[in-house]
Amino acid sequence: MKPIVSDGYSIYFGDEGYGQLSVYVAERNYSGIFLIADTNSAELCLSGFLSRFAVEKPIEIIEIEQGESMKNISTCAELWNTLTELGADRKSLIINLGGGVITDLGGFVASTFKRGIDFINVPTTLLGMVDAAIGGKNGVDLQHLKNQVGTITPPKMVLIDSSYLQTLPQNEMRSGLAEMLKHGLIADKHYWDHFLDLDNYDFADFDALIYGSVKIKNDIVMQDPTENGIRKALNFGHTLGHAIESHFLNEPDRESLLHGEAVAAGMVLESYISYRKNLISKAEYSIIRNTVKNIFPTIIFEENDVNCILSLLKHDKKNEYGNIRFALIDGIGKIIIDQDAENDVIIDAFDDYKL
Repeated sequence: MKPIVSDGYSIYFGDEGYGQLSVYVAERNYSGIFLIADTNSAELCLSGFLSRFAVEKPIEIIEIEQGESMKNISTCAELWNTLTELGADRKSLIINLGGGVITDLGGFVASTFKRGIDFINVPTTLLGMVDAAIGGKNGVDLQHLKNQVGTITPPKMVLIDSSYLQTLPQNEMRSGLAEMLKHGLIADKHYWDHFLDLDNYDFADFDALIYGSVKIKNDIVMQDPTENGIRKALNFGHTLGHAIESHFLNEPDRESLLHGEAVAAGMVLESYISYRKNLISKAEYSIIRNTVKNIFPTIIFEENDVNCILSLLKHDKKNEYGNIRFALIDGIGKIIIDQDAENDVIIDAFDDYKL
């Protein structure tokens, strides 16, 4: 597949990517190479990656525990200290091998260590490939609040190898599908149509869907790298989705949600808001609702859950001047940003989601 050129870096796919990675690293003569992985990606992906990455310098492997709970400042401090102890300097390179937690966390660690060192993302989950590793957003959670601390610093390269997806359980694959659905809803109705009947989809062509999703996100990011305008389109489903995810992370007696599971619910809810604001028809809303709920299990929301989620909205990093801002769809395949919504409409959206 043809590489996709982004803001100061390129996104490579498959076998070609390993060759490009090897050449890139060799030409820059880094003082040290440090690879960050979690326990999952270290066990399932690391040996395959190292067998295809031709480099003469030794690679220091830094392994952390898996999961969203590791995406915090304490983990960053441990990684900064480890890098220091291992002799990393401003001419070192970090390679992030893993899912969205690793690329978000590793990118933040790299972009702040010694005031910033080079890093390369090698996503190993579908969510990482089509979203987290692309676009230069790096960051960590602040307690249970999602992505409250971070930077916008692009990687030097992204390598997408879909063979890593063979290591994923079904729920992790579904989680990545949420971002792909989002890309179709906000930017390309023809792309969205691919997901209307996944039971009859030929997954031999799945690489093409990944490529299309990456291209949609990259095209939006290239227009607005620092999210002052159209990049806010990528927040569709995430205003409520992040609040839902944060709420379940903060409830010890409830099972936490994967990012894509929360975003999928957020897309249904925000599609309802779009319908109530006359941006989409009832028929379009029904198609979106049914498509998403056929793929993702319905989340059980109690009344207290909804109240807590509404209170979390005020912490959303996309808020401006204390106002909650939504990116809503203006017809399938189009988006309108900086929209507000009354609390009673949001509550109605939850009531409709439960049906």
